[in-house]
Amino acid sequence: MIGFLEGLKITLKTAGRKPVTAEYPEADKRMEVQQRYMGFPALTWDYDVSEPYCTGCMVCIRNCPTQCMSAQMKDNPLHAEDKSRRRKIIDEFEINLGRCILCGICVDVCNFDAIEMSHEHELSKYERDGNRVDLPALLDMGKAYQASTAWKPRQPEKNSGVPKPKPAKKAPSIELAPVSAAALEHRRAAIRARAKERGGSADAETQTTHPTDD
Repeated sequence: MIGFLEGLKITLKTAGRKPVTAEYPEADKRMEVQQRYMGFPALTWDYDVSEPYCTGCMVCIRNCPTQCMSAQMKDNPLHAEDKSRRRKIIDEFEINLGRCILCGICVDVCNFDAIEMSHEHELSKYERDGNRVDLPALLDMGKAYQASTAWKPRQPEKNSGVPKPKPAKKAPSIELAPVSAAALEHRRAAIRARAKERGGSADAETQTTHPTDD
């Protein structure tokens, strides 16, 4: 009897509660995606130098358990112009989202803050290979994720593409070789000899020529 009354109490309490069912097809009635939600992976964009954070190091590709990624790197033209610290930059990147299992390993192993699990999840297609996403699409997904979450890199000092200021070049210093006492005495003797030949005072010329030697 007591159990029956407790169950009836819960039933009556639940009956008066507002329904929480989200009507998915209608955009204004969907539940908001939480910040910790892990959607499909996306590439981040470095707005300071206008290029991706990804350098094409292939670490995420080697560690992907489903091998759904492929990429190619190239020499960074901005580095040659001293506009970026990245020597290499991503040239091509493709992810088959139909094979991705959303494990997040690619994010964990990335050393450059270049890939994040975005909030994108509505990418259903009718074709088997319809979810092959290329570099521009991955960057668009990443930019949308950065804007919605105010994303910041975990290691900004290490992974920022802003070139470091070059140290100013110092003018070469001229060091004078020290003069020995014997050499100094030899110079004074030569000055006295020249003064005697001209009939002048050797001491006066010595003092005038080397006022700091005394």
